Amino acid sequence: MALSKPLFSGLLPLSLRVPIRSQHRLLCLATPTDLPDAPTDAAAERRRRKRRLRVEPPSSRGPVPQRTPGAPRPGSNRNALKLPEPASVLSGKRLDLHHRILTLVRENDLDEAALLTRHSIYSNCRPTVFTCNAVLAALLRQARYADFLSLHRFVTQASVAPTVATHNLFIQAYCDCRRPETALEHFRLLLKDESPVLPSPTTYRILARSLAENGKLDLALELKDGMLERGLIAPDPQVYAFVMGGFVNAGDGDTTLSLYEELKDKLGGGPILDGVVYGNLMKGYFLKGMEKEAMDCYTEVLGEGSKVRFGAVSYNMVLDALGRNGKLDDAVLLFDRMCKEHDPPRKIAVNLGSFNVMVDAYCRVERFQDAIEVFGKMGEKRCTPDALSYNSLIDWLGKNELVGEAEGLYKEMGEHGINPDEYTYVLLIESCFRVDKVDDAVGYFNKMFDVGLRPNANAFNKVIDGLVKVDRIDEAQGFFDLMPEKEVKPNLASYELLLRAYINVAKLDDAIKMAKGILLDESVVFTDELKALLEDALEKEGRNGDMTKLYEDVEKEKAEAAARAAEEKARAEALAKEEEEKKKAEAKAKEESAARASRAAIDAVLGRKRQGENAETSDGTNVDEAQVVESHSDTVGTVGEQNEGDDSKKESGDASSQVIASSS
Repeated sequence: MALSKPLFSGLLPLSLRVPIRSQHRLLCLATPTDLPDAPTDAAAERRRRKRRLRVEPPSSRGPVPQRTPGAPRPGSNRNALKLPEPASVLSGKRLDLHHRILTLVRENDLDEAALLTRHSIYSNCRPTVFTCNAVLAALLRQARYADFLSLHRFVTQASVAPTVATHNLFIQAYCDCRRPETALEHFRLLLKDESPVLPSPTTYRILARSLAENGKLDLALELKDGMLERGLIAPDPQVYAFVMGGFVNAGDGDTTLSLYEELKDKLGGGPILDGVVYGNLMKGYFLKGMEKEAMDCYTEVLGEGSKVRFGAVSYNMVLDALGRNGKLDDAVLLFDRMCKEHDPPRKIAVNLGSFNVMVDAYCRVERFQDAIEVFGKMGEKRCTPDALSYNSLIDWLGKNELVGEAEGLYKEMGEHGINPDEYTYVLLIESCFRVDKVDDAVGYFNKMFDVGLRPNANAFNKVIDGLVKVDRIDEAQGFFDLMPEKEVKPNLASYELLLRAYINVAKLDDAIKMAKGILLDESVVFTDELKALLEDALEKEGRNGDMTKLYEDVEKEKAEAAARAAEEKARAEALAKEEEEKKKAEAKAKEESAARASRAAIDAVLGRKRQGENAETSDGTNVDEAQVVESHSDTVGTVGEQNEGDDSKKESGDASSQVIASSS
């Protein structure tokens, strides 16, 4: 309740009371007033400033334009890219869902994790982009690229705004599939002005590594130059290291050294403190025959008092440079130093790659027992070998005819729960063929089907080649005939192996069949070399006309195949037309049935309406008749009453006259 001045002044002493004149206005203390004579203090000034800065009410802006229902709101763009969610949204029920999905990922139940993510997208508890990224990363780690792309497409279509980590995972997937051009196209989308996210250093590193490994050195240099020109990130030593590695693989030591000097200038001309570049720099020196400079660089950056920072990756690159260039003793010393410095989680100096590099270094100098010994020490540093690590050592052992040791590693994979892949079996097949263990090689090939693997054409070719070399051509032909059954398309090497084998054993009819298969298969080309080889073999046997007959038969079969295809196409079109007409007839019948039902419903409604109207009309007529009858009966009753009164009067008059007469 607001207090007025008279009430407030009543509380003052009598000597301070001021009489209230009639012309004075009663003021409410709760209502602000602007008196011209009132002093302006700081609070009043602040209030006036706020009033001046206050936004005008909607009524002062004119009439609000009417919006058509369903039309987009003014100023909104449905195609505008959304900003990714901040990390603060990962709370409450969405955080609980995040933990639940991460639990499934840790339990390696990726199918259930992806399914739960899909189901939650359109639920009341929508997963965050961070949850989606966790599932996508898990699928990518297990090389489940089809499932990865499917989930990524679903999440994108559900309008989950991607972060730069989402883009990096997508780019990494295409890089792993050896499609760097597609990854580069997606990367260019991040450079557009309307892109809500910008590429990170990790984005450049993923692309630089993929381009360098796939020999796209011009694109790698363009990527590096774009990184510097746009200024989105500082010159990154890892990007330079990957590009330098690409030129090392290409045998270009000069460009490798020039890239190092360029990076050094970009970083101020002083020493580069990130050790990731020095491994490829040493390789560049070795390529140019500058062994002294390479070892001086090694001593400088890894000597006492060096400020260069080294981690597991940078150590591995230097270790690989030493192992590949005959510096095994230095590599062993460096590996021992790495193992001593390894103190997780404070410092990670050794990882799985470190052991793989040392195994390769020992195998290059044919110290296979030392390689197996180092391989077995992985568990001491909490490193678990994967299929790639086993495949690398099995390959070295197989090439040196150490099949027993290779098969021992294969059995060890099963004991440690590591599933061999197709390449593992191909390496074992090659190893067995080298030592004439043909039946074991065939057994390993058949075992691929038993464990659910799908060997490709190259795997089939390994078996076919091995059987051909031991003159078991019929078995080789059996595996060739098995390829269509297993949905594997033969390549030119598949045909060539059997074609040459049949020519060598003078089975020219079978050789002609192989050549015919090549000519009928549009995915392969009958090379001039194979053609000349077959012609020479036929000419030696006096069968010069067989090549002409071969081409005529091929043309005839192609024409027959084209005719069959045209006939099947016409039949398919006729069936499609018939099916379409049938659907039209069914649709027309449904429309007619619906129309009849609609007319029947309308007639029923109209019939009920007419019946209601007739009932109302008949009720009105009956009421009128009843009223007429009632009024008539009332009239008749009144007349009867009057007649009865007259009769009673008459009777009373007659009685009176009789009484008078008797008295007289």
